[in-house]
Amino acid sequence: MLPFTVEQFFGVFAAYNRATWPAPLLAYGAAAVTLALALRGGRAAGRAVPALLAALWAFTGVAYHWAFFAPINPMARIAAVLFVAQAGLLLWLGWRGAVAFGPPRPRRDVAIGLALVAYAAVLYPLLGELAGHGWPAGPSFGVTPCPLVIFTCGLLLLAQGRVPPALLVVPLLWSAIGGSAAVLLDVPQDWMLPVAGATAAVLLLRRPRVSRAA
Repeated sequence: MLPFTVEQFFGVFAAYNRATWPAPLLAYGAAAVTLALALRGGRAAGRAVPALLAALWAFTGVAYHWAFFAPINPMARIAAVLFVAQAGLLLWLGWRGAVAFGPPRPRRDVAIGLALVAYAAVLYPLLGELAGHGWPAGPSFGVTPCPLVIFTCGLLLLAQGRVPPALLVVPLLWSAIGGSAAVLLDVPQDWMLPVAGATAAVLLLRRPRVSRAA
């Protein structure tokens, strides 16, 4: 049993999206810059991409989970801590040079990564509209958990070599938790969430390590 109703769940999105506007719009701009840097690659991308992702994770953790979702779901405070921890991990590993972008990277992974990015940014909100809970009463790209996790999985598939496994822990955990919303809360666009998490984990953990010095 959930501690809130379906109406309360979507009501939180409506209040959150209105209160934080234009954050959902700015998230698209940040995502476009992040994607361009990830595709271009280079040393700067290894720090800038994790930093931009960290900003989205921290904002979602504090603004959505802690400030808006926690009043109807006390467990959201734990999610807030996890999202902020993921942001900190992204910043730390990015600063240490533990994440790199650019060739060589498997073409298959790049194709799947771009497909997940497109799904999170374009198809996810469209499916929400078709399901009857579009903006503002629905998850917004980049500043709500589920589309952010799908976008992150797609972006990590554009990385060079194997990313640190620690970066996959929270996205995988949320893929399992958030994926249940597809059934329990009638959010059909979240069916892709566990698929994205599992696919990213399998493909990334099978990659060989890449020498950062090289």
